[in-house]
Amino acid sequence: MKKVLFGNNMNRMPGWAFRMMAFMFKVADLFQHHDNKLDPFNIRKGQTVIDYGSGTGRYLPFASEHAGENGMVYAVDIHPLAVRSAERLIEKQHLKNVRPLLTDGITVGLPSNVADIIYALDMFHMVSNPTEFLKELQRLTKPDGVLFLEDGHQKRSITREKIINSVSWVILEETKTYVKCRPAIQEPVHD
Repeated sequence: MKKVLFGNNMNRMPGWAFRMMAFMFKVADLFQHHDNKLDPFNIRKGQTVIDYGSGTGRYLPFASEHAGENGMVYAVDIHPLAVRSAERLIEKQHLKNVRPLLTDGITVGLPSNVADIIYALDMFHMVSNPTEFLKELQRLTKPDGVLFLEDGHQKRSITREKIINSVSWVILEETKTYVKCRPAIQEPVHD
C-alpha cells in the first residue's frame, strides 16, 4: 500500500495520483506559503537551475524570479502531466526563463555542466535506480554547483546511503528538510 500511496521505487506515479497530488497542493497553498522552502538554496540572478521532479510546478515562479531574465530554470519531470502543468504555468505567469523537459527518469536532454543548482523535492523516494539518477544529476551540475535533495517518503538514513553508494556526490550539509551535496571529483581514467 505504501508504494501505491507514496510511489517508493516506482519512478512515475499513476495519472490519478498526480491529479490528486495537484489538488492537495492547491488546497494546501491556500493556507500556507511554500516559496520559503527554496530560500536556503540561495538562487541568484543569472544562474541555471533545474527543478528535478517539478511536478505541479509550484516552485517554478519563485525559481524563475530569483534566476532573473539572464538565468534559466528547467522544469524536469518524468510525468507528461507535469510537463503540461509547467507549460500552463509558464503561459499563465509569463515565465520567460522556464523550460519544461520530459525525462525518462534517468537521462535529461541537456548538456553537461549546465546547472548551478539542482533541487529535487519530495521525489527521491520514487527513483528506482538512484545510482544512475545521481550520476546523471552530477553530469548536469557544474563542478562548483550544488544539489539539494529532499528525502521524500523515506528515512534520511536511506537517502544518505543512496548518495554515498552512488559515489557521485559529497554531502556538505544536512538539515531537517534536505541534504545539500556537491559533485564528487571524478578521477581521470588512465590507459
